[in-house]
Amino acid sequence: MQLLRAIGFFRGNILILSATIGAGIFVSPKGVLKYSSLNVAVSLSIWAACAVLTLISALSHAELGTTFPISGAQYYFLKRSLGSSVAFLNLWIKLFTHPLRLATESLLLSTYTIQPFYAGCPAPELPKRCLALAALWSLGLLNARGVQTVAWLQTVSTLAKMTVLCFICFTGIVLLGMGERENVARFENALDAELPDVSQIAEAFLQGLFAYSGTSILNSMAGEIKNPGKNIPKSLITGIPMVAVVYLLANVSYLAVLTPKEIVSADAVALTWTDKIIPSMQWVISFGISTSVFSTMCCTVLSASRMIYRASQEGQLPFIFSMLNKHSCPTTAVSQLIILTSIVIITSDLINLIRYSGLALWFLRGLHMIGLLKLRYQEPNLPRPYKVPLPFIFGSIAISLFLILTPLIKTPKMEHVYGLIFIFSGLLCYWIHVHLNQHSVSFVKVTCYLQLLFNVSPPEDHNEGISTEKSDLKVIFL
Repeated sequence: MQLLRAIGFFRGNILILSATIGAGIFVSPKGVLKYSSLNVAVSLSIWAACAVLTLISALSHAELGTTFPISGAQYYFLKRSLGSSVAFLNLWIKLFTHPLRLATESLLLSTYTIQPFYAGCPAPELPKRCLALAALWSLGLLNARGVQTVAWLQTVSTLAKMTVLCFICFTGIVLLGMGERENVARFENALDAELPDVSQIAEAFLQGLFAYSGTSILNSMAGEIKNPGKNIPKSLITGIPMVAVVYLLANVSYLAVLTPKEIVSADAVALTWTDKIIPSMQWVISFGISTSVFSTMCCTVLSASRMIYRASQEGQLPFIFSMLNKHSCPTTAVSQLIILTSIVIITSDLINLIRYSGLALWFLRGLHMIGLLKLRYQEPNLPRPYKVPLPFIFGSIAISLFLILTPLIKTPKMEHVYGLIFIFSGLLCYWIHVHLNQHSVSFVKVTCYLQLLFNVSPPEDHNEGISTEKSDLKVIFL
C-alpha cells in the first residue's frame, strides 16, 4: 500500500486555484489598500507585483518537488540539504501554523455562512464555533476517503467560487465601461494620493502575498502527482497567472463601487460591495466566500497531513502517522491535524494569520532557497527533472529578506520578538527530541492499538520514486 499518483495537469491546476483563491481576495484588499496609504495606483501595483513574486517563488520551489517527487517534499529536502535540525525546525513551525491557519479558515467559513441570518448585528460566537467544528470534521472524514474523492470536490468547489469571482469582475468592467463619474473617479486621480513608506510597502506585500499563499500545495503532494517533473512547473505557469488576472479585475471592481475608505472599514469587502450593487445577491456572494474557504481548508489538510506523513517516515514523529488506510490516506496524520485545530477553534478567537505567521512562512521559504543553492553545489550531478534559473533563486532569497527584515528594522514590535522566539525555540525542542528515548516498549504497544483503531498499515515503499527525465522552462510545454 502506498500513496497513489492520481493528480494530472488538469487536477494540478484545480489544486492551485483551490489552495490559492481562498478568503484572501474577499478580505485582503482591505489590508493592501490600508498599508498603501489608500493610494489606488500603489495598491493595484502591489497586487500585480505580488503575482510576479509568487510566480518566481513558486517556480523556484518547484525544483524541490520535481527533484524529490515524494509527499512532503519540502521537509525531506531540508533534511537532506541542511540537516535534521533544520528539518525539525520546519516541522516545529508547521505543526503550529497549519492548525492556526486551518482554525482561521474554519472560523471565517462559519462567520460568512451564519452572518446573513443576523443582518445588522454580529453573529453569536457559539453557533460560529459549532459550525466551524462541523466543517472541520467533515473535511477530516472526506480526506480519509482518499485524494481522488478530494480532487472531485475541489473541481466542483473551484467552479463555484470562480463563477462568483467572474461575476464580480464582469460587473466592475461593465460599470467602468458605462463611464459613470462615481465609478471612474477613484482611478482618474490615482497618482495624486500620498505614497507609503518602505515599512508600509512591506506590510502591504505581506497582506497581498497572503492572498497568493497556497502555491506550495503541489510540492507537498509531489508523491501523488503524475509525471511531476513536467506537471508541477506546467501547472504553476498556467495557474498563477489565471489567479493574478482574477485578483486584479476583482480589485478594480471593488474600487469601481467603493471608495478606499469604505474598503478599509469593511470587514468583508465582497459583502459590502454586494450590499451597494445588488443587496439581494448577498446570499450568493456569502455562498461563494464559504465555498472558497472550504476548498482552501481541504487543501490545507492535504498539505499538512503529507508533511506529518513524511516527518513520521523520517523518524521525527511516531511511525503511526505514516500508516495508510485502504484509500491510501494517512488517516492518523489527518486526525492529529483535525484534533489540534479543534483545540484552537474552541479556545481562541479568530487568528490574525497574516501578521503572526508571515515571518515564519518567509523564513522557511528563505531556508528552502539556501538549501537549494547548497545542494546545487554539493550534488551537482543529482538528477533534476526541472532546474530553475539561478536569478529566480536569488530573487526569492531577496524577497524573503525584504519581507522579514524591513518590518523588524523599520517598525519593530513585540509580536516580531515573540515570532522569533517561537521559531528558534524549535531548536531547543529538537535537542530534547534527540536526547530522549522515543522508542520505548510501551509506545510500541500504543502504536499497535492505534493501528487497529484506525485500521491502517505501513506503506509498502518509503520512496515513491524519483524521475531522471530532464527538462527546463523552455521545454515544459513541449
